Amino acid sequence: MAKVHLQPIGSPLREFLPEEDYRAHRAAMEERAAPILRGREEVRAGWGPEYADRVHRKGKLTAWERIELLKDPGTRVLPIQTFVNYGVEFDGGKRCPGAGVVTAFVRVADRYTVVIANDNTVASGAWWPLTPEKIERAQTIALRLRLPVIYLVDCSGLYLPEQSRSFPGPTGAGHIFKMNSLLSAEHVPQIAAVFGDCIAGGGYMPIISDRVYMTEQAYMVIAGAALIKGGKAQNITSLTIGGADVHVHLSNCADFRGPDDESVLAMIRKDVATLPSSAADYYRYGADPADPLHPPSELEGIFPADHRMPYDMRQVIARLVDSSLFWELLPDRGEEMIVGVGRVGGLYAGFIANNQFLIDHPDLAGRKRPGGILYKEGIAKISLFSRCLNDDGIPIVWLQDISGFDIGAEAEKEGLLGYGSNLIYTNSTNVTPMITVLLRKASGAGYYAMSGAPYDPVLQLSTPITRLAVMEGRTLAIGAFRTKLDDNFEIITKDPEERAKIEAGMRKVEERITRDMDPIRSARLMDTDEIVRMGELRTYLEAMVEMCYQGTGYRRVKNPRIWSLHDVAVLTERQAR
Repeated sequence: MAKVHLQPIGSPLREFLPEEDYRAHRAAMEERAAPILRGREEVRAGWGPEYADRVHRKGKLTAWERIELLKDPGTRVLPIQTFVNYGVEFDGGKRCPGAGVVTAFVRVADRYTVVIANDNTVASGAWWPLTPEKIERAQTIALRLRLPVIYLVDCSGLYLPEQSRSFPGPTGAGHIFKMNSLLSAEHVPQIAAVFGDCIAGGGYMPIISDRVYMTEQAYMVIAGAALIKGGKAQNITSLTIGGADVHVHLSNCADFRGPDDESVLAMIRKDVATLPSSAADYYRYGADPADPLHPPSELEGIFPADHRMPYDMRQVIARLVDSSLFWELLPDRGEEMIVGVGRVGGLYAGFIANNQFLIDHPDLAGRKRPGGILYKEGIAKISLFSRCLNDDGIPIVWLQDISGFDIGAEAEKEGLLGYGSNLIYTNSTNVTPMITVLLRKASGAGYYAMSGAPYDPVLQLSTPITRLAVMEGRTLAIGAFRTKLDDNFEIITKDPEERAKIEAGMRKVEERITRDMDPIRSARLMDTDEIVRMGELRTYLEAMVEMCYQGTGYRRVKNPRIWSLHDVAVLTERQAR
């Protein structure tokens, strides 16, 4: 009978990293994380205490206060898309922190849910540019993992001065309602609670939900009272035409009513408790969740401050998997890649990671070549491993720190284009959930090949030191000015004025690319889902892996006795002997 043999991986920090190096790395990491922590606080504050006070004077709670009451006591809310629109100014200098909506993974009644909550401290929860896309991204994750969706609605509709950027396009506001419909068609539970404004397009979002709750202050209308007064000269209020009296008792557009926010949130918790319980315990096969033997907090000091310096990726994995136990497959082939299986929160997950160290050249004895690059054997190795994990139904965690594919005459003769296309096809057609973590470098086609955002991972996380770009700034500057350089990349001209102009141009390109690689910029543009600190990676992965196993019946999950991975292990063990 095939068994999964997990072996110890990693070692205590003091055995592989001098204390002074660890302290220096950690200090550099804290410096990089500081603006991210400040940004989180700014986004969570919305438009500030004055606007929170306005919400309270109306007898309502803010979005974050509602989420805190909704979640299971003692659990942590895991936000996603925090930095969408961060720092962007609209319409006379106005900003919309977090695009005016909170999206997060929230544990409710011992089940993970996706919560979508209008930030009622930001323009009364209006939809700004990228607000629809942020909502749709959260809905897509819920659809992929069959997670219940909870909408906490307090929305004044589109932010009209910017409506041209949020209303008409294929992912504009109307696409939210299509996602509502697709979730319903796939039997994904949707629960909506309306706490205040719910106007125009915002009024459609709750209706398709399985349950619609309203507080006594809530109303849902196609057009608000102000518009009706202007168009029909009728002196009425929005509460009169679309409050709970109308929609719970007359129109049947809502199901239940409650006196206030607190009572409705308590009703939602009871509703979620009636849903099927999580299947995670079933898929643990008798194992209990266990912390890594080596603390995840140590990840804050393992990564060198200089992105060109290597580190031990196996030490990283040792701080992510339960009890620091791991089953590594094909360790002697394609050594630039590390593949294997570990448990996260008691549940199996596959890991595919870039080895950063120099590796032996397979054809030239005594020669080394750099890690963090995809060569032929490594590509074939992760293609095969990815297909096996998909066949076995095991979620895949991609740990990226990649400079790209190998290049040059040898690479072309070996057919790396073909091997790379095979890998891209594999990842494009996989149905098992894939989670991508951009640890540090995420460069060129290597970023694509290792399940970057264009290949639809369920979630893509960045870190404070992520560098997402086609190539490093210096390399790109050389490419942009190639006709002005010799074979050693030195400036050809001897004219001092022209030389100074070329140097300034190259420096400008390098600086711009470096700015573009800022992880906050990527998150602002929705090129990544969330920026997490290294010490938070284990927390997010624990939640994500459990979410992958929470639902049943929508994808294949093999029991570990019949994994395809065992066939790979048997054949490679024979070769090793």
